[in-house]
Amino acid sequence: MAEDAAHGAADAAHAAADAGPGMPQLDFATFPNQIFWLVVTLVAIYFILSRVALPRIASVLAERQGTLTNDLAAAEDLKRQAVEAEEAYNKALADARAEAQKIAEETRAGIQAELNDAIARADAEIAAKSAESEARIAEIRAGAIQSIEEVARDVAADVVGAVAPGQKVDADALAAAVAERVKG
Repeated sequence: MAEDAAHGAADAAHAAADAGPGMPQLDFATFPNQIFWLVVTLVAIYFILSRVALPRIASVLAERQGTLTNDLAAAEDLKRQAVEAEEAYNKALADARAEAQKIAEETRAGIQAELNDAIARADAEIAAKSAESEARIAEIRAGAIQSIEEVARDVAADVVGAVAPGQKVDADALAAAVAERVKG
């Protein structure tokens, strides 16, 4: 019996399936209703997207474009400032080198002037000492010549006295002969 009841239920299900149209989406009787709800859904999605989502997306895109433009402008400004800073650095470096060269030339000129002054003072001192030395040498030479003349007169008087003992030596003649011989 239970089998008969199960077969009866299965037969009723098959009969109902054979009598129905099948899938409701493919039933031509429901097409106008389905098309109506499709249009309502698409219009609702369009209004939601056009009024809510698309303005938000557009504002995000506009903000992003503004940020990019500002960033590019800031980058260009920073690049310009970097170029200006580099030019200022190069100018300052060139000015510093020129100033260093000027200071070096001034220092060389000052050192050369001091050196020239020191050389001039040393030359003057050497000339003065040389003149003093020459004067002393001249004095010594004159003193030596005078001493030689005196020694020569004394020696000549002794030689004449030894050669001719007892003869009187004429001092004036002897001095004149020694002076002439010393002069050359």
